[in-house]
Amino acid sequence: MVELDLIKAAQAGDRDALVELLRGIENQVYRTAYYLLNNEQDALDASQEALIKIYTKIHTYEEKAQFRTWVQRIVTNLCIDKFRRIRPSVSIDEHELIFESKDNVEDEVLSVYASEEIREAIGKLPEHHRSVIILRYLQDFSYNEIADSLDLPLNTVKSYLFRARQQLQTLLRDYQKGGVRG
Repeated sequence: MVELDLIKAAQAGDRDALVELLRGIENQVYRTAYYLLNNEQDALDASQEALIKIYTKIHTYEEKAQFRTWVQRIVTNLCIDKFRRIRPSVSIDEHELIFESKDNVEDEVLSVYASEEIREAIGKLPEHHRSVIILRYLQDFSYNEIADSLDLPLNTVKSYLFRARQQLQTLLRDYQKGGVRG
Protein backbone atom coordinates (compact mmCIF):
# COMPACT_ATOMS: atom_id res chain seq x y z
CA MET A 1 0.00 0.00 0.00
CA VAL A 2 1.09 3.56 -0.68
CA GLU A 3 1.59 5.82 2.37
CA LEU A 4 -1.47 7.96 1.59
CA ASP A 5 -3.63 4.83 1.27
CA LEU A 6 -2.28 3.57 4.60
CA ILE A 7 -3.06 6.90 6.24
CA LYS A 8 -6.63 6.93 4.93
CA ALA A 9 -7.16 3.30 5.94
CA ALA A 10 -5.71 3.99 9.40
CA GLN A 11 -7.96 7.01 9.81
CA ALA A 12 -10.91 4.81 8.85
CA GLY A 13 -10.02 2.41 11.68
CA ASP A 14 -7.89 -0.21 9.88
CA ARG A 15 -5.51 -1.28 12.63
CA ASP A 16 -3.23 -3.27 10.31
CA ALA A 17 -2.75 -0.22 8.10
CA LEU A 18 -1.89 1.89 11.14
CA VAL A 19 0.65 -0.66 12.39
CA GLU A 20 2.23 -0.84 8.92
CA LEU A 21 2.38 2.96 8.79
CA LEU A 22 4.03 3.15 12.21
CA ARG A 23 6.57 0.46 11.29
CA GLY A 24 7.48 2.51 8.24
CA ILE A 25 8.32 5.60 10.29
CA GLU A 26 9.75 4.16 13.51
CA ASN A 27 13.42 4.40 12.42
CA GLN A 28 13.00 8.00 11.30
CA VAL A 29 11.27 8.85 14.59
CA TYR A 30 14.03 7.21 16.66
CA ARG A 31 16.81 8.87 14.66
CA THR A 32 15.32 12.32 15.21
CA ALA A 33 14.77 11.65 18.91
CA TYR A 34 18.31 10.35 19.34
CA TYR A 35 19.94 13.35 17.72
CA LEU A 36 17.76 15.77 19.64
CA LEU A 37 18.22 14.11 23.04
CA ASN A 38 21.71 12.65 22.54
CA ASN A 39 20.89 9.67 24.75
CA GLU A 40 19.75 6.23 23.63
CA GLN A 41 17.34 5.50 26.48
CA ASP A 42 15.72 8.95 26.31
CA ALA A 43 15.44 8.59 22.54
CA LEU A 44 13.75 5.20 22.90
CA ASP A 45 11.30 6.65 25.43
CA ALA A 46 10.57 9.69 23.26
CA SER A 47 10.18 7.51 20.16
CA GLN A 48 7.69 5.30 21.94
CA GLU A 49 5.76 8.35 23.17
CA ALA A 50 5.74 9.82 19.67
CA LEU A 51 4.52 6.60 18.07
CA ILE A 52 1.76 6.31 20.66
CA LYS A 53 0.77 9.91 20.02
CA ILE A 54 0.72 9.30 16.27
CA TYR A 55 -1.31 6.13 16.89
CA THR A 56 -3.89 8.00 18.95
CA LYS A 57 -3.93 11.18 16.86
CA ILE A 58 -3.85 9.75 13.32
CA HIS A 59 -7.44 10.92 12.83
CA THR A 60 -6.29 14.55 13.29
CA TYR A 61 -3.78 14.40 10.42
CA GLU A 62 -4.87 16.52 7.48
CA GLU A 63 -3.28 16.41 4.06
CA LYS A 64 -2.36 20.12 4.25
CA ALA A 65 1.13 19.09 5.34
CA GLN A 66 3.21 16.12 4.29
CA PHE A 67 2.86 13.16 6.62
CA ARG A 68 6.56 13.09 7.48
CA THR A 69 6.40 16.80 8.37
CA TRP A 70 3.47 16.13 10.68
CA VAL A 71 5.36 13.22 12.28
CA GLN A 72 8.52 15.31 12.72
CA ARG A 73 6.56 18.07 14.42
CA ILE A 74 5.22 15.55 16.94
CA VAL A 75 8.65 14.00 17.58
CA THR A 76 10.44 17.33 17.81
CA ASN A 77 7.91 18.82 20.22
CA LEU A 78 8.01 15.74 22.45
CA CYS A 79 11.81 15.81 22.50
CA ILE A 80 11.93 19.51 23.28
CA ASP A 81 9.52 18.96 26.17
CA LYS A 82 11.54 15.97 27.38
CA PHE A 83 14.80 17.91 27.02
CA ARG A 84 13.40 20.73 29.15
CA ARG A 85 12.34 18.23 31.84
CA ILE A 86 15.54 16.21 32.07
CA ARG A 87 18.20 18.81 31.27
CA PRO A 88 21.03 17.10 29.48
CA SER A 89 23.84 15.50 31.39
CA VAL A 90 27.12 14.41 29.95
CA SER A 91 27.21 10.68 29.47
CA ILE A 92 30.06 8.57 28.30
CA ASP A 93 28.84 5.78 26.08
CA GLU A 94 31.05 2.86 25.25
CA HIS A 95 31.38 2.43 21.53
CA GLU A 96 32.56 -0.66 19.78
CA LEU A 97 34.80 0.02 16.86
CA ILE A 98 34.64 -2.53 14.09
CA PHE A 99 37.41 -2.19 11.57
CA GLU A 100 36.98 -3.48 8.06
CA SER A 101 40.68 -3.82 7.37
CA LYS A 102 43.91 -3.14 9.19
CA ASP A 103 45.06 -0.74 6.45
CA ASN A 104 42.66 2.08 7.30
CA VAL A 105 42.36 1.66 11.08
CA GLU A 106 43.76 5.15 11.62
CA ASP A 107 41.24 6.67 9.19
CA GLU A 108 38.39 4.81 10.85
CA VAL A 109 39.45 5.91 14.34
CA LEU A 110 39.73 9.52 13.15
CA SER A 111 36.32 9.25 11.49
CA VAL A 112 34.68 7.91 14.67
CA TYR A 113 36.45 10.59 16.70
CA ALA A 114 35.30 13.34 14.33
CA SER A 115 31.71 12.10 14.28
CA GLU A 116 31.72 12.00 18.10
CA GLU A 117 32.98 15.60 18.16
CA ILE A 118 30.26 16.64 15.74
CA ARG A 119 27.59 14.90 17.82
CA GLU A 120 28.90 16.57 20.99
CA ALA A 121 29.00 19.95 19.26
CA ILE A 122 25.42 19.55 18.01
CA GLY A 123 24.42 18.62 21.56
CA LYS A 124 25.83 21.92 22.84
CA LEU A 125 23.71 24.03 20.50
CA PRO A 126 20.63 25.79 21.87
CA GLU A 127 17.59 23.57 21.31
CA HIS A 128 16.13 25.70 18.47
CA HIS A 129 19.45 25.60 16.59
CA ARG A 130 19.91 21.88 17.29
CA SER A 131 16.44 21.13 15.91
CA VAL A 132 17.02 22.87 12.58
CA ILE A 133 20.48 21.32 12.14
CA ILE A 134 19.14 17.83 12.81
CA LEU A 135 16.17 18.20 10.49
CA ARG A 136 18.27 19.76 7.72
CA TYR A 137 21.41 17.66 7.74
CA LEU A 138 20.45 14.41 9.44
CA GLN A 139 16.86 14.07 8.22
CA ASP A 140 17.47 15.84 4.88
CA PHE A 141 14.45 18.14 5.23
CA SER A 142 14.06 21.14 2.95
CA TYR A 143 13.87 24.61 4.49
CA ASN A 144 10.10 24.64 3.89
CA GLU A 145 9.66 21.25 5.55
CA ILE A 146 11.64 22.44 8.56
CA ALA A 147 9.50 25.57 8.77
CA ASP A 148 6.35 23.43 8.65
CA SER A 149 7.67 20.89 11.17
CA LEU A 150 8.72 23.47 13.71
CA ASP A 151 5.93 25.93 12.92
CA LEU A 152 8.43 28.70 12.18
CA PRO A 153 8.64 31.32 9.42
CA LEU A 154 10.98 30.34 6.59
CA ASN A 155 13.33 33.26 7.26
CA THR A 156 13.64 32.22 10.90
CA VAL A 157 14.66 28.73 9.80
CA LYS A 158 17.32 30.20 7.50
CA SER A 159 18.57 32.46 10.28
CA TYR A 160 18.70 29.60 12.80
CA LEU A 161 20.62 27.43 10.33
CA PHE A 162 23.08 30.21 9.60
CA ARG A 163 23.74 30.84 13.29
CA ALA A 164 23.86 27.14 14.11
CA ARG A 165 26.48 26.51 11.41
CA GLN A 166 28.57 29.37 12.80
CA GLN A 167 28.32 27.96 16.31
CA LEU A 168 29.24 24.49 15.07
CA GLN A 169 32.28 25.85 13.25
CA THR A 170 33.45 27.59 16.42
CA LEU A 171 32.85 24.52 18.59
CA LEU A 172 34.62 22.21 16.15
CA ARG A 173 37.53 24.64 15.81
CA ASP A 174 37.83 24.60 19.61
CA TYR A 175 37.90 20.78 19.57
CA GLN A 176 40.70 20.83 16.99
CA LYS A 177 42.69 23.20 19.18
CA GLY A 178 42.18 20.85 22.12
CA GLY A 179 39.38 22.87 23.66
CA VAL A 180 37.53 21.84 26.76
CA ARG A 181 34.79 19.25 26.36
CA GLY A 182 31.63 18.96 28.36
